[in-house]
Amino acid sequence: MAEDKKKEIDVTVIEVTEEYLKEKLYKIRGKRVLLDADLAEIYGYDTKGFNRQVKNNIEKFDEDFMFELTDEELEDLRYKNCTANISSKSRYNPHVFTEQGLYMLMTVLKGPLAVKQSKALIRTFKKMKDYILENRDLIGQREILQLSMETANNRIEINKINSDMISLEKQISDVAEGLKDVVTKSELADMMNSFVSDDDDKWLMFNAKFSSADEVYESIYKQAKSSIYVVDNYIGLRTLVHLKNSPTGVNIILFSDKVQFTRDYTG
Repeated sequence: MAEDKKKEIDVTVIEVTEEYLKEKLYKIRGKRVLLDADLAEIYGYDTKGFNRQVKNNIEKFDEDFMFELTDEELEDLRYKNCTANISSKSRYNPHVFTEQGLYMLMTVLKGPLAVKQSKALIRTFKKMKDYILENRDLIGQREILQLSMETANNRIEINKINSDMISLEKQISDVAEGLKDVVTKSELADMMNSFVSDDDDKWLMFNAKFSSADEVYESIYKQAKSSIYVVDNYIGLRTLVHLKNSPTGVNIILFSDKVQFTRDYTG
């Protein structure tokens, strides 16, 4: 029975100050909480003995008063708070207490030291709340000032973007205006076609005189020594007739629309 009681001999009493609590308060599940190990230290218990006292009165501690950390929450707490009072030897994840859980804890822990520390906790929490209330307007003003500065910066950026857009629109307008005087490819083709008749397609300038196109092609192909390369989008029957005039043994290579050529000369 004596082993279950808190040992008050050689116990170092923790002074509960605002600075101390600020270092020990963690935000988990959207609530400010204290670790069981830190509360045990405040009340002069080892963590195991402290949790035993809580377990003996577990019906008083609903989940919004106290809860056990999940593995993910514990890992996150260790990552963000390397100085957190978390034992690596414990087989169980630590419990944490909300402010309401802390007040319920004060009804469970007995003895002069418990009473002293509970009073210190109550006074310190009140000071911290009073500070927040007294400086609420100041905090709001700081946030408003920061927001106004961000808004001003955004306005500058927006004005710059608008200026760039106006400049770009003017450039596009100038280009569009200039294009009014530009002759299109199709218009140029129509103009050139007006200078030639359909009969002109049958004649070519060859050896400084106008000659029949058929005669010119036949003459050129007859002069081939080893190879003839024909590049044309469409190889018509007339081209094949011209190529019959090439000497025997001359290689003929055609570059044309394969699909159209295959369609017209299948087999």
